[in-house]
Amino acid sequence: MKKILVTGGMGFIGSNFIRYILSLNEDFKIINVDKLTYAGNPENLKEIDRKFPNEYRFYKNDICDFATIDKIINKEEVDYIVNFAAESHVDRSIDNPSICCETNFFGTQSLLNAARKHKIEKFVQISTDEVYGSLDFNDSPFTESTHLSPNSPYSASKASADLLVNSYYKTFNLPVNITRCSNNYGPYQFPEKLIPLMIYNATNDKELPIYGKGINIRDWIYVDDHCKAILKVLLDGKIGQIYNIGGDSEISNIDLVKKILKILDKPESLITFVTDRPGHDLRYAIDHNKITKELGWKPEIKFEKALELTVQWYLYNEEWLKNVTTKEYLTYYEKQYKNR
Repeated sequence: MKKILVTGGMGFIGSNFIRYILSLNEDFKIINVDKLTYAGNPENLKEIDRKFPNEYRFYKNDICDFATIDKIINKEEVDYIVNFAAESHVDRSIDNPSICCETNFFGTQSLLNAARKHKIEKFVQISTDEVYGSLDFNDSPFTESTHLSPNSPYSASKASADLLVNSYYKTFNLPVNITRCSNNYGPYQFPEKLIPLMIYNATNDKELPIYGKGINIRDWIYVDDHCKAILKVLLDGKIGQIYNIGGDSEISNIDLVKKILKILDKPESLITFVTDRPGHDLRYAIDHNKITKELGWKPEIKFEKALELTVQWYLYNEEWLKNVTTKEYLTYYEKQYKNR
């Protein structure tokens, strides 16, 4: 049985990855380490302990705590580490950059040191296309050789962590891969992110705040497709390589929000434009030819279908949404939007 230490496994992508791995009914055990900050929600995996008593174990710990991570890896005899743990919201990184630096950089360093000590078979760093910076409308998509040019404290902290991961490969021969994906969407995403936030506000007939004129373009990938790509990289990715993971689904923020309103049969009059955030990247686009050619992965589900599935999931899981949309969350974001 191969044992995978998943960090940040109570978060959006991490919890979906754990569900995907355990659904395969293959010879894997998941050890989930999560600090349980605001976006780490135990409800994302509330039935997993019962369904997989021998294949799943959870530890509430901070990845920056090397001593504890060291003990967990030793106790569980971990084979792989997949690092999802991150402070991942740009707005929060602008409000408090130090949080991103601590978790995203120093937390990664702690995990790398543990991986090196225990001779882990592979360390996979889950990164983001935001480390590449911003594209103009007519620019070619990001490739793995695109120069890193982050424009927010969040993306800068992730780019720094990527460089640190690569340095451990070059200096210490630590077996690593780095994946950089486009914007994810799907079930269990904390409703500060664009798609669940728009769904939540629209279903409650609240204003839908859109930065600037809504012309910013993102490439979107359904979280299930992303999870399949990560497993491909974990098992078959060439040591030391970076793999871009994209969804072939570029769309402007304003057009995306209009699609959500159409699915929900809500009026576009709910849209309100707010002052753009500082350093707002114009466009992201991913070239995933490398992972497609080398590992045979490509996105499977079409954007329109996956968006409908995502909207329906939030409509059918109102209790989950209610539980995570706490007073703290609502107060924080109402304040942020009013100040911009």
